[in-house]
Amino acid sequence: MGQDRIPKDREACEMLKLSMLKKWRQLERPDSFDASDEYHSQELSMAIYQREENAAICAHYYDQSCPAAEKIILETVKNATLYDPKVPARSSPQNVLPRLLHQDSTQSNQAEKDGPPNISVRSFYVIEDAKRKLEKACPRTVSCADVIAIAARDVVTLSGGPYWSVLKGRKDGTISRATETRNLPAPTFNVSQLIQSFAARGLSVKDIVTLSGGHTLGFSHCSSFEARLQNFSKVHDIDPSMNYAFAQTLKKKCPRSSNRGKNAGTVLDSTSSVFDNVYFKQILSGNGVFGSDQVLLSDSRTKWIVETYAQDQKAFFREFAASMVKLGNFGVKETGQVRLNTRFVN
Repeated sequence: MGQDRIPKDREACEMLKLSMLKKWRQLERPDSFDASDEYHSQELSMAIYQREENAAICAHYYDQSCPAAEKIILETVKNATLYDPKVPARSSPQNVLPRLLHQDSTQSNQAEKDGPPNISVRSFYVIEDAKRKLEKACPRTVSCADVIAIAARDVVTLSGGPYWSVLKGRKDGTISRATETRNLPAPTFNVSQLIQSFAARGLSVKDIVTLSGGHTLGFSHCSSFEARLQNFSKVHDIDPSMNYAFAQTLKKKCPRSSNRGKNAGTVLDSTSSVFDNVYFKQILSGNGVFGSDQVLLSDSRTKWIVETYAQDQKAFFREFAASMVKLGNFGVKETGQVRLNTRFVN
């Protein structure tokens, strides 16, 4: 059913996108934060999509083939959050979306979801639960990649953050290797490295800072930041950009003798279950957990954006929604498959 309907859905998506792009191209996304409501409207944000290989994705992709898809995913995420309050912190959206493929590991293949940057992303069971329900309601129709994109949005919204229309119609890959995670931004990157990494995904400097704000729901394993806490350099034992008292707190959470358990780590801001701008306020205080977080304050290309978001949560929310649309639709192709099980290729 799902694979046979592609041509009809593609035609509907293309008609909608061409109409929206015609309008959107007449505008420019401003560098300032006094952007008009017209530019940032949900309809115009929907027009940001990747045309690679004529990929047909749009917000209404499942309207006919699986109209209950988003409701099923939302209810699954909501129930998981009620059962496990740590779900938002362990499902930080900017960590989840680049990992749209997550085949399970075998003896000969360690999957992407088990790669080093993904150690703290421990809520994939929510995706698996949603996928099982979708297979009962609409067999072979909704891809795992779309489930992840929608669930990431729902986690943000349920935590008090912005809502955006997720463009749908992605296909799942046929292979997933842990080595692929080496291409993801590392928590030790400086601003120049971040710019290079994000630019490869079609994202701007503003997108870097905006999406880093997704750490407001984040959790990190000790291995991602412990190098900042001791023997940082020949001159400094602790990273000098880090607040000293904050560093001592993290040291207690990550003692060298017992910091390898999956729960050894810390949330990335003090309100880890609420999507807000506290992450940026913590950076201003020297309380960024990752080096790649704190470095945003030391570079003129990103400092002003951090300061703006720390003062204006509405601006952060508005830009986050637009940046998530861009991130979620980078490199989308219609080649691939709709996996029946999130753990394995068909």
